[in-house]
Amino acid sequence: MNIWLIMLCGGLATFAIRLSFIYLFGRLRIGEGLRRALNYVPPSVLSAIVFPELFMPGGAFDVSLGNVRLLAGTAAALVAWFSKNTLATIVAGMAVLTLLSLF
Repeated sequence: MNIWLIMLCGGLATFAIRLSFIYLFGRLRIGEGLRRALNYVPPSVLSAIVFPELFMPGGAFDVSLGNVRLLAGTAAALVAWFSKNTLATIVAGMAVLTLLSLF
């Protein structure tokens, strides 16, 4: 019973935190500088998640040709740059990772 209570309280706390920001940003006027700065949050968070997996697989820095994740990430970045298509980028990255992992 305690685990369910903890999960329920955690869920409610998370919901309350997210709702508070939605409610506050709906009521407050934020400056143009802050609005521009907030546009950089999603790319920076995504970079913080992705780059360690590309450059440090297994916890050690590796930029060699043996790093299949880095090669697949590079291929995906090139596809993203040229195609501007999210689905094509994901498929290309996964295909290159799968092919390189097989060999």
